[in-house]
Amino acid sequence: MISVIIPAHNESSVIARTLKAITQGAEPGELDVIVVCNGCADDTAAVARRVAPAVRVLETDVASKTHALNLGDEAARGFPRVYADADVVISVETIRSLARRLERGDVLAAAPTPNFDLSGCSWPVRACYEIRSLLPSAQEGIGGSGVYALSEAGRRRFREFPALTADDGYVRIQFQPEERETVRSASSIVFPPRTVKNLIATKTRAHYGSFELASLFPRLWQNRGESNNKSLMNLFKNPRLWIKLAVYCVVTAIAKRRAANHLRGAVAGWERDNTSRAIA
Repeated sequence: MISVIIPAHNESSVIARTLKAITQGAEPGELDVIVVCNGCADDTAAVARRVAPAVRVLETDVASKTHALNLGDEAARGFPRVYADADVVISVETIRSLARRLERGDVLAAAPTPNFDLSGCSWPVRACYEIRSLLPSAQEGIGGSGVYALSEAGRRRFREFPALTADDGYVRIQFQPEERETVRSASSIVFPPRTVKNLIATKTRAHYGSFELASLFPRLWQNRGESNNKSLMNLFKNPRLWIKLAVYCVVTAIAKRRAANHLRGAVAGWERDNTSRAIA
C-alpha cells in the first residue's frame, strides 16, 4: 500500500481537484491517502470528506505544514510514502511510477517532473518560468514539483520533519544526487502565481527556505545540487533572451533581498498566493 500525505491549510478551493486526480483509477486498497488539515479557517476538511470518502482526514489547530507532515507520518500505513502539496495535481499513475522507481532500491527519494500551467499568467511571470526552464534547478523535482516520494529506507534518513520553511529542500539535502531522482516518465501539474507581485512573494519564501537550510545544515547543504549561476551567465550570450533575463534577475534580486531581511527579523509573516488557487 502506498501512503500519500497531503498537508492542507485553507485549501478548500483546490483540495477537491487534487483528491479527484489522485483517487481516479486507483485500485481498492492501493492507496492510503491522508489529508492533514492544519489551522484551517475554511471547510477544507468537509470538502475533502465529501469528495473522497475513502480518504482519511485529520485536523489540527496548529497551522504548520511540517507539523501536519509529522501527523500524517504517524497515521500512515504504508511505503513508499508520497508527500504532496494540496494545490498540485498528480495522477495515480504518477504515484505508481514513483513507487516503481523506489522499489528498485538504487535511489531512496524520487519526484515527478513538474509541468507548469501558465494559463492566465502575466508576461513577466511567463518570462521568469521560461528562463527557469533553462537552468539546472529546473531538472530537480524535489523542490520544484510540489511532490516527493521516499522509500522506507529513505524515510529513515531523518526523524521528524523539523520546523522549517522548506520541507522539500530539507528532504532533498538528506540524499546525495545519486540517491535521488526526478522521474521523467511521471509528472505533476503546478500552478504558478498569476502576477509578478505574487511570484516575488513565493520566491521570497523559497529563498528564505534555502538561506535557512544553508545556515542550519551547512554540511548537508552540499547535497543541494548544481548552482544556477554559471548557466544563468551563459544565457546572456543569447541577445533574444536579454529582456526576459532582465525580468528574471530583477525578480530574483528582490526576492533574495526580502528573504535576507526576513532572516534578520526585519520582516514578519508570509504573503499567501491565492491567484493560482483561484482558477480551481
